[in-house]
Amino acid sequence: MNKINILSAVLLLFPGTMNAQTATFHYFCYHGNDARFQEAIDKNREYFNPVIAGYHPDPSFCRAGDTYYLVNSSFSYFPGVPIYQSKDLIHWNQIGHVLDRASQDPLDHQNVSGGIFAPAISYNRHNKTFYMITTNVGKGSFFVKTKNPEKGWSDPIYLPQIDGIDPSFFFDRDGKGYIVHNAPVYGKTAYEGQRAIRIFRFDVNGDSIIGKPKEIVRGGTHVDKHPIWIEGPHLYRIGKFYYLMCAEGGTSTDHSEVIFRSANPMGPWEEDPGNPILTQREGLDPNRLDKVTCTGHADLLQSKSGDWWAVFLGCRPYKDDLYNTGRETFLLPVTWEKGWPVILQKGKAVPTVCQMHSWQWKTKAINAIPVTGNFTFRDDFHEQKLNPCWTFLRNPSSFYTLGQDGLKISALPVTIEQKKSPSALFYRQQNTTFSTETEVVFSPENDKQFAGLCLFQNEKYNFVFGKTRINNRLAILLTRTELMPVTIGTVFIDGKDSNVPVRLKIHGDGQYYDFYYSIGNGGWQVMARGVDASNLSTNKSGGFVGTMIGLYASK
Repeated sequence: MNKINILSAVLLLFPGTMNAQTATFHYFCYHGNDARFQEAIDKNREYFNPVIAGYHPDPSFCRAGDTYYLVNSSFSYFPGVPIYQSKDLIHWNQIGHVLDRASQDPLDHQNVSGGIFAPAISYNRHNKTFYMITTNVGKGSFFVKTKNPEKGWSDPIYLPQIDGIDPSFFFDRDGKGYIVHNAPVYGKTAYEGQRAIRIFRFDVNGDSIIGKPKEIVRGGTHVDKHPIWIEGPHLYRIGKFYYLMCAEGGTSTDHSEVIFRSANPMGPWEEDPGNPILTQREGLDPNRLDKVTCTGHADLLQSKSGDWWAVFLGCRPYKDDLYNTGRETFLLPVTWEKGWPVILQKGKAVPTVCQMHSWQWKTKAINAIPVTGNFTFRDDFHEQKLNPCWTFLRNPSSFYTLGQDGLKISALPVTIEQKKSPSALFYRQQNTTFSTETEVVFSPENDKQFAGLCLFQNEKYNFVFGKTRINNRLAILLTRTELMPVTIGTVFIDGKDSNVPVRLKIHGDGQYYDFYYSIGNGGWQVMARGVDASNLSTNKSGGFVGTMIGLYASK
């Protein structure tokens, strides 16, 4: 049983944990309406990029037989490391989270963009075991393992020898194991941002590192040009060569993917003369439609049919370098030229619509809640457990129940402006143009008590929209925070029963969001239109996450 299931079960057994400051959310609805996804495509022959939209950075995938698994970074959201399953690499179904227990993923007092960095998933066919290795920033690198990703993962096994981030496993044809990771360079750095890739031998039977590491890449490619932030390494054996693929250039618009090869996993390594094999930083029309930027942090995989594919992260800006959806997961077929893989030809933009391969035409996709395109997701919270698309900030306490009335949140004395775990459930904003709404019943007794929606990047960049009291008057309040909170709108609802249901709706279109409310059985009323929501972009807020839509209460 995963953490979300356990939490639900505990609360159902002990309903007395609820108190007078309980907010009941009758439903949650999300709808995407991006122009790029309105294009008519042959869904039996074509697919949209990104394949997993919204905040899904640092993808890594593996194959076991005819089934594919993919994981993403989760940072300080819990449960950690969302895991997806697919039969065709295109349609992904979230089967849960790798780190579903607080003991696996302690996140107390972590920054929002701290926590779990760049998980890498691997399948070792020699012992038929899946491995996921990652770094919990400030606590160290570790791995977990399982025979079946749908039935839970082991307790973490920490590897204190790893000095750095982004570790990944490689299991060779002879069964030997290796770990590669980003690390500081040995000795004095020559320039800011200079990093290295190190390699360790790994004892598969003893679940431990063997010996000391070796620095196999120092700085990156074209070292005379002082390359920065070589990271996200993955090691493969393809044909007669070992290939080492890494991200380079930082995670912003200079992001790229580069590759090396060698006859030995310990090197020496030869650079691909065609590096980078993926980037969107130059040679492209800055005014192109359906722009994708910041591409990198890729992983390679050979399908059961023998063709090669890459997943990687990218961003979809609505203006300049502004994007609220965070870094997303993209998929492209890989071609080979003169013994080197090519994810995307130089000067070519990442396509929105891509061609499937013939084996994908014939593969029956796993029935799943859509994770890309223009889809509608609605949750009435009538199930016994939460849908795995919901997540929490840091390690949550027991504050909610599910039932026929909907989602009941017992408000905690924690706000989203605090570096703690609030009483809130979060859903990813997955479209540039979207709408979301809910209905909440809540009877605030003072000005500190609140229930409604929030749009969250971090503690200093967010929106709060919901029901509260102001000077002891019942009210609906909208605030925008960009370093400091500013009230955007206030509607007093004097004369109404304090328990009167309130519906809240947000419509976002790129940089500007509209906010609506409805009281009781009344129609929609405008709270505010055209509110600047660029405070939700990582360009302003910093960090590595995307906008999260929260069902939120506090007291």
